[in-house]
Amino acid sequence: MARNPLSADNAAIVLIDHQVGMANLLRSHTLEEHLNNTVALAKVAKIFGAPFVVTAGPSDGLGGQLYPELAQVVGDHPVVERIPPMYDGFGDPGFTAAIEATGRQKLIMAGVQTDVCLSFTALTALDRGYEVYLVGDASAAGTKETHELAMQRLIQAGAIPVGWLAVGSEFQRGWTEDSKTAKAFAEVIYDHAPAWKQQGVLTAGVREHAAK
Repeated sequence: MARNPLSADNAAIVLIDHQVGMANLLRSHTLEEHLNNTVALAKVAKIFGAPFVVTAGPSDGLGGQLYPELAQVVGDHPVVERIPPMYDGFGDPGFTAAIEATGRQKLIMAGVQTDVCLSFTALTALDRGYEVYLVGDASAAGTKETHELAMQRLIQAGAIPVGWLAVGSEFQRGWTEDSKTAKAFAEVIYDHAPAWKQQGVLTAGVREHAAK
């Protein structure tokens, strides 16, 4: 079957319940890793202009506010508050409308917790005919085991696992000089995947030495 590469023209990025109250319950990743990857994915959505759906439970409830680092990237972009807080996002008319408004059949999804709200929302998306991509490194759960079991369940149901860097790289496709997004995406890589920054420093040094 032919596969169309992910792009801002055919995919939407969906973030589910990245809230401070939920962060206290996560043990599948370190908090630093989880925040880093979640913010990076949000930046990818912004840089490439992909349709972007952010949803959360009531801000005055168990989950609380969005992660401050994420809220800074989201800015004034609307956040769909699910009231009452349905585990399955599609149980909320506002969320369903926001997804449908993107006009996209490919949904790149990340969420907390992987085994609850992300799983139930992704499963319904699959049932409704969407092509679901799970950003595993921007999702998290109470234990490493529950995160991995949820990922396995969703993969077996038909979802495709990815990481935030893979999503951004597939959007970017290559480092052509006329690319309007290359510089901004490179900054995201350097800020959120620091090993690549060190590799860039090394490569620049080798080139400088070779030119002498």
